[in-house]
Amino acid sequence: MSEERAEYCWLNGRFVKWDDAVIHIKTHALHYGSGVFEGIRGYGTENGNVLIFRLREHIDRLFYSARVYKMKVPYSKDEFCDAIVELVRRNNFHETVYIRPIVFRGYGPLGLNPIKVPVEAAIYVVPFGRYLGPDALEKGVRCMFSSWERISPRALPPEVKACGQYINSILAKLEAVEHGFDEALFLDHRGFVAEGSGENLFAVKNGELITPPLYASILKGITRDTVITLAREELGIRVVERDITRAELYNMDEVFITGTAGEITPVVEIDNVTIGDGEPGPITRKLQKAFSEVTLGKNPKYEHWVTPVY
Repeated sequence: MSEERAEYCWLNGRFVKWDDAVIHIKTHALHYGSGVFEGIRGYGTENGNVLIFRLREHIDRLFYSARVYKMKVPYSKDEFCDAIVELVRRNNFHETVYIRPIVFRGYGPLGLNPIKVPVEAAIYVVPFGRYLGPDALEKGVRCMFSSWERISPRALPPEVKACGQYINSILAKLEAVEHGFDEALFLDHRGFVAEGSGENLFAVKNGELITPPLYASILKGITRDTVITLAREELGIRVVERDITRAELYNMDEVFITGTAGEITPVVEIDNVTIGDGEPGPITRKLQKAFSEVTLGKNPKYEHWVTPVY
């Protein structure tokens, strides 16, 4: 993976040099996690273009998250979309990139009542490769169930991408890595399978695709929605959203996790239990292929999902 650095960032409505994109130590979000964000991929194509995947849907969710936390975003959705496209262009990126827009409470009074703290916004973009390792998409990853529970909707809104909420995921991820696994999986507050530390989860049994429901304390993932759509419309696979128990997951034919960073990553082992035959399964492979065709603009049916930079 290339160094996570670029020439320009976007900060509070201006394009600035990378080293000049700074905030004050008294920034509210630094102390309390009072920010919301998105992770977006732009896919480099053979002809040198970059196709930003489902840009509008990501920005819609960013604004939804901000609304839940009562933050009035000081820019429009169109301004965010335009700034992202221009930022990729200004940095002259032609490879696959990761784009991080963030809205946060900035410099102002500290304390748990943030109403008088100004809301700020920023975007950065960097070259990006494989999130879970160079061979993750081909060979799959090993996961473990964390001893930490996924945040409950009675405590925090799991469907929101808020900065402070991800400390829950950090604890789970650290635990998994310390035990020699690639990724962590969560159970929800009811004891059913929820998701990974930064990914949604799918399983395959007897040709049927199964995924936890939104009420299982999961993020309403955009890659998750893409997979459900492609499975139903392109592959004719029945998709069921229902609760899954931990033991049931061990006995699935295939398991994979999805997200902007992880894309569609096969899971070949959970808690030292081999999933299926220990190799990425055929439905996982078909979905990976369909997903790749869409993100690279090779399926005209879904061309509305990609925004070209050049």
